[in-house]
Amino acid sequence: MDTLTHDRLLIIDFGSQVTQLIARRLRELNVYCEIHPYQNVTDAVLADLAPKAVILSGGPDSVTREGSPRAPDSLWTMGVPVLGICYGQQTMMTQLGGEVHGGKISGGGGTAEFGRAKVTKAADLDLLSGWFADGDEQVWMSHGDHVAKIAPGFEVYGTSPNAPYAILADTARHFYGVQFHPEVHHTPNGAKLYENFVRIAGFIGDWTMDAYKDIAIEKIREQVGDSHVICALSGGVDSSVTAALLHEAIGDQLTCVFVDHGLLRKNEADDVVSMFRDNMNLKVIYAQEQDLFLGQLEGQSDPETKRKIIGGLFIDVFQKYANEIEGAKFLAQGTLYPDVIESVSFSGGPSVTIKSHHNVGGLPEKMGLKLVEPLRELFKDEVRALGHELGLPASFIGRHPFPGPGLAIRCPGEITREKLDILREADAVYIDQIRKHGLYDEIWQAFVAILPVRTVGVMGDGRTYDFACALRAVTSVDGMTADYYPFSHDFLGETATRIINEVAGINRVTYDITSKPPGTIEWE
Repeated sequence: MDTLTHDRLLIIDFGSQVTQLIARRLRELNVYCEIHPYQNVTDAVLADLAPKAVILSGGPDSVTREGSPRAPDSLWTMGVPVLGICYGQQTMMTQLGGEVHGGKISGGGGTAEFGRAKVTKAADLDLLSGWFADGDEQVWMSHGDHVAKIAPGFEVYGTSPNAPYAILADTARHFYGVQFHPEVHHTPNGAKLYENFVRIAGFIGDWTMDAYKDIAIEKIREQVGDSHVICALSGGVDSSVTAALLHEAIGDQLTCVFVDHGLLRKNEADDVVSMFRDNMNLKVIYAQEQDLFLGQLEGQSDPETKRKIIGGLFIDVFQKYANEIEGAKFLAQGTLYPDVIESVSFSGGPSVTIKSHHNVGGLPEKMGLKLVEPLRELFKDEVRALGHELGLPASFIGRHPFPGPGLAIRCPGEITREKLDILREADAVYIDQIRKHGLYDEIWQAFVAILPVRTVGVMGDGRTYDFACALRAVTSVDGMTADYYPFSHDFLGETATRIINEVAGINRVTYDITSKPPGTIEWE
């Protein structure tokens, strides 16, 4: 998508594990930014991108190592503000005439600094407006090497016990370097630093989903022309927003295929089809293939085998229905910006792509279709904001993530129709409880898993021998790490009572308090 109507901030990635957090902080300020691996950013690419400002990320390498990553030489004469973070600060110093000495990790013997640290103000600086109001600032350090000599034109504006050059700046050229990571939440005032940097660079904060919607619609029409587009509609946030955006752009040229594999939550198929077919007037093919999927899954208990069966059948079913759509030349899918970032190999070289990121793997190649990916520049919360602009109801926009294999991976062991029916009912009660207590939006993901064991219980005067289930609820930012949600004992007791009383087949309820890592969010 052509985004030249927006000022661009370029993030040159040197391999930091938290580079995406830099982009997240900037997008929260309504600033359009792109992440590019350092080896892709040649002088020619830099000139073509024409960024209004540049941020150099952290990274795992040592600038003292021969052949270690560097920023393009032309960056320093472009006349744009540059912010170097950790490794970015160190390569800035190295390239502009300063010195960096190795720490213990890189064999230099110097002092490293990892974890929380305090930075002390050395002088006033526009970049630090709003900092040091209450004394020293807490920051997050993660460096083995350290700046030993600052480059000509720079001055020191902040120090820490093990980083005497924790904050540097050449105010005449608007070059700034910080040894810590302002993007992580362990630097509580880090967002203010980014706000100051984009203000200094002259960004006006025009990256909004209202503006993006208009640009995206125009681009879709230009790409598709009068051809037909098919979209695999799951009812999740990404596919729902993709479908709504495409429908607004091309109307009846879009056909959605919704595959019911028999592994959906209670009433989910009816809700999705009603939403898009009846309320939004989209053309939706409702592929009811429950018998096919459940028949193939019968007797299977290995989680990877179950996943492969479901994935393979989905491709076959989707292709069968898609072949019936005359004139279809494009496949739409909800690829997001984190997928695009991950598709570029940091270490493999400028042209290496490690995965092609389509939700129904293999379909474009097998079907000869071109991809339409209107969300590929957005993060998840931006997709939700776009969905709001498109008029999707909050119940769809704010839905918890739901895995492609559906309830199959919440049913450890062999899958049976009986267990799936029990699981649907228990899950519906659990989510209803969460909503009634006003907790749904505080939780990243919540669900019930039915366990492959039966337990003895007593109901009334009789003995029961029914399934046990586990409740799962986690908080997270991106799903990569997660903590269990701290429900009160009153909530858990009330929910367990409801499930046991209202769901035939369950007589014992547990709560999973495993964080990720070491566990995963889903059970399989």
